[in-house]
Amino acid sequence: MGSLVQANKNAAVATVAEAPAQYLTFSLGGEMFGLGILNVKEIIEYGNLTEIPMMPTFIRGVINLRGSVVPVIDLAARFNGQPTAVGRRTCIVIVEVPDEDARHDIGIIVDAVSEVLEIPGSEIEPPPSFGAKIRADFIFGMGKVNGKFVILLNIDNVLSIEEIAMLTAADGGAADAATPPGAH
Repeated sequence: MGSLVQANKNAAVATVAEAPAQYLTFSLGGEMFGLGILNVKEIIEYGNLTEIPMMPTFIRGVINLRGSVVPVIDLAARFNGQPTAVGRRTCIVIVEVPDEDARHDIGIIVDAVSEVLEIPGSEIEPPPSFGAKIRADFIFGMGKVNGKFVILLNIDNVLSIEEIAMLTAADGGAADAATPPGAH
């Protein structure tokens, strides 16, 4: 009986590992990215952003989301230092990230949201060790969709509360201090 229970547990684990996961896909700087749909709370139109002085360039400001203050991160600036040029389809994706015992809502600016895709585990390659335009620890894997790759983000690393706080403290606004007001 014990071996039957163990066999059923193994079958359940295998089924979960093989089940396709859903990813919200979006474009950013001409590349297609995806993040696990379970991290996404909502997608809102870009606007009503309040800038915060003395912050690193990748922290664009905060928004008021139904009475809650939500920080907004510019993913393009976080990845390569170049801020996102706001366009007609630019939007903010609200994601939930863990921080020890709590969960925080953070907005990320993307060029345009595409669609929700199911990508089976068998179609996800490990992240490249070099050659990517972003840090390897930011990449969960490379999803193959219709012969093209979608960069699947490890959102816990990209939006690490500890790392962002450390970068904010280390920057001390030095990058923004050299930038004239309103030049963002």
